[in-house]
Amino acid sequence: MASTGLGMALRHWREHVSPQSVGLPAGGRRRAPGLRREELA
Repeated sequence: MASTGLGMALRHWREHVSPQSVGLPAGGRRRAPGLRREELA
């Protein structure tokens, strides 16, 4: 399925962007590094 590659790319980009770097508060403890889906949207 073609969307698998897109999903993997989005996940990779999201993991490498910190909330602080885009002006969002640090917040609490996160299970995974990077932005949450709703923060990215």
